[in-house]
Amino acid sequence: MAVVGGGLQGVEAAYLAEKAGWGVVVIDKKPAVPAARMGRAFLREDVAGRDDLFRLLPEVDMVIPALEDDAVLLSLDRQCRNAGIPFAFDPAAYAVSSSKITSDKLFTRLGLPAPHSYPGGQFPLIAKPEKASGSKGVTIIRNPSELETFFHETGSMQDWVVQEYVTGPSYSIEIVGCPGHYRALRVTDLEMDAVFDCKRVTAPTELPPALVDRLAQMAERIAEAISLTGIMDVEVIAHQGELKVLEIDARLPSQTPMAVYWSSGINMVEILGNLFLSGKMEQVPKRGKPGSRGVVLEHIRVSAGYLEVLGERIIKSGGPLRVHSDFFGADEAISDYAPDKKNWVATLIVSGSDRQDARARRNQVVQNIRRHFNLGEL
Repeated sequence: MAVVGGGLQGVEAAYLAEKAGWGVVVIDKKPAVPAARMGRAFLREDVAGRDDLFRLLPEVDMVIPALEDDAVLLSLDRQCRNAGIPFAFDPAAYAVSSSKITSDKLFTRLGLPAPHSYPGGQFPLIAKPEKASGSKGVTIIRNPSELETFFHETGSMQDWVVQEYVTGPSYSIEIVGCPGHYRALRVTDLEMDAVFDCKRVTAPTELPPALVDRLAQMAERIAEAISLTGIMDVEVIAHQGELKVLEIDARLPSQTPMAVYWSSGINMVEILGNLFLSGKMEQVPKRGKPGSRGVVLEHIRVSAGYLEVLGERIIKSGGPLRVHSDFFGADEAISDYAPDKKNWVATLIVSGSDRQDARARRNQVVQNIRRHFNLGEL
């Protein structure tokens, strides 16, 4: 399998593909990307700049894109079609999900609850770049004066989504399949840092079963509406007892698939790959199946004598990552750590018999690291 894109999505794709026992080649135009050492081979190549990629990769059976570069995605789609190689991606669904304006209009058309868009709703407001993903560019607007300043600085609102800022716990669910055959997978709980970047994912969810079912139904309605073939995640916030849709992404996400894998054994990359290789949806264990393990997945940075828990953006600041087993008590860590390094980052994966046990083990892991390196905590 070729994973095109060596960033955080590439780390996720390569990690889970290796867990499935698949050979992986990671491709990126930059040499020291996080996923450069996550597969069995790395190819430095500008995919958008050529039309004969698969002459270099004659044994590739499938391609999973792990990036959000329109030129690269278009080139890959064309090259895979010409070579007759499955491309595990849905360009039409992605076009909807990658535009916050288009996807918000979809939520309205489907009658799904979502934060009120400006000029509806009340302050504070939250402004999101129309095309950016994750927390990039997100701005809180607390009053009319700040809104006026924001309008002045941006010049035009056509590239922004401005909504009421609602608070509450955040959740994510992935849905995979093709029209008429969808399966919503496991819900995970998300924790954000101060700049709205996800710093921690926990499973199984604490969301009540009725709301889990509600979220799955919402995901299935969206998938059917955009005729998804592939995978999509849906992020919501529980506000005053109601789930409000924040955003969708019709691509392989980062963080949550690894947490789901360690909690339930469900491998989203394997399911996605088999869908595109066979053209049909395989059976997946149902939501809420008893026996799910507790999991805490979080991102840490060790530098200047301190340990910080921050959003996943910090993982990009390290060098190429490797998988470390039994990492100071964690089941695994994906990290650029080396014994002689004073500054490093890691995604810690800690499991337990249930959520409480996983959280207790996570606390012990953090304590082990702090003691070993004599670190403070910010």
